[in-house]
Amino acid sequence: MCRTIRRLPDAELEVMQAIWACTPPAARADINEFLKDTHPMAVTTLLTVLTRLSEKGFIQIEKAGRSSRYIPLISREEYLAQQSRSFFRKLCKGSVPAFAAALCDSGLSKEELEELRKLLERGTL
Repeated sequence: MCRTIRRLPDAELEVMQAIWACTPPAARADINEFLKDTHPMAVTTLLTVLTRLSEKGFIQIEKAGRSSRYIPLISREEYLAQQSRSFFRKLCKGSVPAFAAALCDSGLSKEELEELRKLLERGTL
C-alpha cells in the first residue's frame, strides 16, 4: 500500500535535498554547508524549516546534548515516486500519451529521451 506524501514547498524541498545528500544522521552544520552556495539560509530560518519537516513527518530530530541530528523518514526515491504519481494522475489525467508529450516538451535532450526509451525497452524502470 502506498502512503500519500505531501508535496513540499520549495524551501522545505531544498532542505530535504540537503538532508538526503548527507550521511544520516545529519548535523545542522552539514545541512547548512550543503545549502550555502545555492540556497543560503539564516540559521533561524533553517531551524524553522527543519521543525516544519519534522512536524510533517519527513524527518526525525534526535537531540544529542545541546545539538540535534536530523534523520530522513522519507527517502528521495519515495518522494519522487509519489510526486510522479501525483503529476501523472492530476496533470496528465492518467494519460500515458499526455505524460509522454509532457516529457518531450519538458526540455529533455534527444539523448535523455533515447536513454528513457532504452530503459523502457529493457524493462529496467
